[in-house]
Amino acid sequence: MFSWLKRSIQKLTVPTATVTEDPQPVVIPRSGHIISRSNISENALKVLYRLRKAGYQSFLVGGGVRDLLLGREPKDFDIATDAHPEEVKDLFRNCRLIGRRFRLAHVHFGREIIEVATFRTSHDGSAKEGRSEGGMIVRDNVYGSVEDDAWRRDFTINALYYDIADFSVVDYTGGMADLRAGRLRIIGDPMERYREDPVRMLRAVRFAAKLGFRIDEASEAAIIALGAALRDVPPARLFDEVLKLFMSGYGVETYELLRHYRLFGELFPDTEGALAHEQEYFPHTLIARALTNTDERIAAGRPVTPAFLFAALLWDTASERAAHLREEGRSPIEAIQMAGDAAVAHQVERVAFPKRFSLQSREIWAMQERLTKRGGGAPFRLLGHPRFRAAYDFLLLRAQSGEDVEELADWWTRFQEADEEERGEMTRAFRTKGKRRRRRRGKPKQTQQQQS
Repeated sequence: MFSWLKRSIQKLTVPTATVTEDPQPVVIPRSGHIISRSNISENALKVLYRLRKAGYQSFLVGGGVRDLLLGREPKDFDIATDAHPEEVKDLFRNCRLIGRRFRLAHVHFGREIIEVATFRTSHDGSAKEGRSEGGMIVRDNVYGSVEDDAWRRDFTINALYYDIADFSVVDYTGGMADLRAGRLRIIGDPMERYREDPVRMLRAVRFAAKLGFRIDEASEAAIIALGAALRDVPPARLFDEVLKLFMSGYGVETYELLRHYRLFGELFPDTEGALAHEQEYFPHTLIARALTNTDERIAAGRPVTPAFLFAALLWDTASERAAHLREEGRSPIEAIQMAGDAAVAHQVERVAFPKRFSLQSREIWAMQERLTKRGGGAPFRLLGHPRFRAAYDFLLLRAQSGEDVEELADWWTRFQEADEEERGEMTRAFRTKGKRRRRRRGKPKQTQQQQS
């Protein structure tokens, strides 16, 4: 765990002052910041300039501005404007309008999409329209000014606006000071803002892990108090958030923070239960190694799949259930298939990952049992299975994490490296000895007597 986390947990009951509205923004001129148009997507610049030429305000905003100020390469470029979505669509033939909860304009340039959002204002706290009974925002298409838009954003470091008109950075919420201090602070009252959208708690963890920032005391105290509010978020939306948490290259740090803030159990309750009674650091080691492997592949530009990570996250739950089913008399392959189905069915009540991924996870689990069959032609057939590589990698992961499968993993490593003759010798050593010869079915005795 990070050293600052140990200190911060002792301060959870000492909240700091929340960010309060100041009508006078801080304007940092071009000479006072490091953002250069040469580091901004050409397509984003096209959208910014066309909006301005048409008489609208246009700002680069959000994570793109934050990352540019930190000297990082932005993942994407988002634009905020006073033009309404339909007006943006009129300006760009390559524009599509999406969303109900948030009405957005997507301007397509081949594979790159520039997202354009109209300035929004906060809902009237006394009005029920656009909110659930618990205070969660379910519709957010109330338009306002750039000032309104800044104060309704989630974190101060994401509320910095790069003005294409004079290349200045406009700061309404103290985001520049928090950026320099390495501090993540929610705008407004943390309890209220997390109730409006509980996913903001996951975003706080993700940004803290990605940027190496510290969440300020008031914002983190509210996370621990309101973690259970994630149960009100649709499981399909949580799947999208889980991908961002674990598939962005900072999975290990994110996992540690989620457990620290007691959010991991809200996303993966069965896995959290398994971690609570871990034996010899298992399954914690398995999950940490899976996340490390994912982070390394992302850093190297290699492909990753959520199916492998989900298989690791739910393996202890599935394998434990399979053991009970084997004790009840189920065959090993039937037991792991039934246990896998049950583990997935329970998990999707919280995080609804699609069937194309859950099916792959279950295949990886089932292949663990098939990999134990090393005699005859079975190993040769398994080499051609489309899920063999993922299953083999998962077997290695289990061995590296302390499961008693190291000898099996070594055998499969040698089997893949061996030539045909060597493979034949390896499989012959596992052939079942003394096989019973198949008897040819004879005629019934009575029939034979009748014919005699």
